[in-house]
Amino acid sequence: MERIDSVQNSRVRKWASLHQKKYRDQLGLFLVEGEHLTEEALKAGAVEEILTDTPRDFPGVPVILVTPAILHKLSANPSGTHLLAVCRQKTAAVTARERLLLLDDVQDPGNLGTLIRTAVSFGFQGILCSEGCCDLYNEKAVRSTQGALFALPVVRTDLAAAIDKLKQDGVRIYATALQQARPMQQVPACEKLALILGNEGQGMHAELLKLADERIRIEMDGFESLNVAVAGGILMYHYRRK
Repeated sequence: MERIDSVQNSRVRKWASLHQKKYRDQLGLFLVEGEHLTEEALKAGAVEEILTDTPRDFPGVPVILVTPAILHKLSANPSGTHLLAVCRQKTAAVTARERLLLLDDVQDPGNLGTLIRTAVSFGFQGILCSEGCCDLYNEKAVRSTQGALFALPVVRTDLAAAIDKLKQDGVRIYATALQQARPMQQVPACEKLALILGNEGQGMHAELLKLADERIRIEMDGFESLNVAVAGGILMYHYRRK
């Protein structure tokens, strides 16, 4: 088993650079921490190497024994970790069309991660993110998915162009809106549908609203809107495949 002791080691510096999006994109890598996320990454065949301060065997994957100081340098968790996996970014394609989620400039990594986890839970088959969405491989986003990012294709794309193609394939587009929108309970599910959720502060771009087949709103008392991850959870549960 290989061992690295110095926090100044060149490979440690490379792994530390993965805390920045620019280097994640350049290297095509990202970090996951802890037993659960590492296990999910291993199942998906996404792990390039594993770093730990305790000798362990992971068949088929290089394991590097490092010091607690190195793990502390690499960890985004204030409590630290004993296990880190260096993972390859996936090249995903959304092929199924029955249930999709479209995200228009969602900015908070925690919201993005929660939406991915919820999409997997309710049988959605893929997520299309606008170019303005936050980075899928941000540490907070990865942690919030609880491993769901390894189970679902998530693609960054031009949403307007993607919507045109989806409509040609018979997918109906449901957009969340506060104005000129029908209550969710009045808009039935269909065989193929895609839900669009907008930015936390600005909502959805007008261009995308115009492309929607339906504008829907969640019926509620007291407030006009919900956190985007909460709203997405309600909508995905309601329109899940049954």
